[in-house]
Amino acid sequence: MGPSTPERVVKERSEAYWKARIAGQSDKTYALTPPSYRKAFTLEQFARQFGNGASVTSAEVANVACEAEKCVAKVKLTAKPMIIGVKIDSIDTYLDETWVLEDGKWWRFQDL
Repeated sequence: MGPSTPERVVKERSEAYWKARIAGQSDKTYALTPPSYRKAFTLEQFARQFGNGASVTSAEVANVACEAEKCVAKVKLTAKPMIIGVKIDSIDTYLDETWVLEDGKWWRFQDL
């Protein structure tokens, strides 16, 4: 394997984020947010806002495009919608996820 490119690093970190999110491990997803975000918000605040939510059953990073200090990962999410009284199969959707370079590492961007 060659040297790690920003695209490869972001792909691995995004996959780790979604693996932890699907498993309900808020502490691990919170750990992938920028240090500046973690200074402003506690794990408990993060978990309330970005907890389990919709039941995502799988995630796959389809593509990562990077600039100097920002990457966008296109993530394919498969989710099982929860609508009372309606049976719906899983659906696929795509999410553009922003990753920023802070303190020499790539972090999943969260709005403050």
